[in-house]
Amino acid sequence: MRKLGFGLIWIGLIIYAFGFAPPDNPTATFNLIKNLVTGEWEGINPLIIALFNIMGVWPFIYSAVLFLDGKGQKVPAWPFVTFSFGVGAFALLPYLALRQPNPTFSGEKNWFLKAIDSRIFGAIAALSALILVGYGITQGNWTDYFYQWQTSRFIHVMTLDFCLLCLLFPTILGDDMARRGLNSPVIFWIVALIPLLGPAFYLALRPPIRVSGEGVPMNTPVTQE
Repeated sequence: MRKLGFGLIWIGLIIYAFGFAPPDNPTATFNLIKNLVTGEWEGINPLIIALFNIMGVWPFIYSAVLFLDGKGQKVPAWPFVTFSFGVGAFALLPYLALRQPNPTFSGEKNWFLKAIDSRIFGAIAALSALILVGYGITQGNWTDYFYQWQTSRFIHVMTLDFCLLCLLFPTILGDDMARRGLNSPVIFWIVALIPLLGPAFYLALRPPIRVSGEGVPMNTPVTQE
């Protein structure tokens, strides 16, 4: 049922994005994306600037969980995570459908896995998310944003993508907590119910996964007060 559910969401997302979202203006969309990427932000609603950059933070958040998760999967995570930097949930949903529950971690961490498992990596994600959310909320024009959401396929689908990434993160959070010996429903629901900032700060505060030779048994439960 889990695989079927993710598969149906993925198919529904594709059908909605290309069949029911507001009409696209290719020239205007190309110019907007070009200006967002190159930093030519004059005249662009800060909410859209913030959202566009947040969609670059989300793949970093997912990568900090899924690269470690993928080490114990038959299907490698890296192709899906890599493509998610460009298309977000469109790339991640197939992996979520194909992966198996994986609450343990075996083997060793190479330099890359150590880097994304570090609290420094999480702190960078959390600080980036906090700055972007603050910038968008305090400087953005909500009336203009809602108008563009109703008239621009790019803005509409990007918003939907953001919402899906918020909703999908809890589906991998439980396994990541288990790999770290975290057994706290309170932590789970705090992270799950706070969009973006919950997952970002979770990365900054979570204990690293312990492997053999680091002095602490793997997946030793962390006692919660």
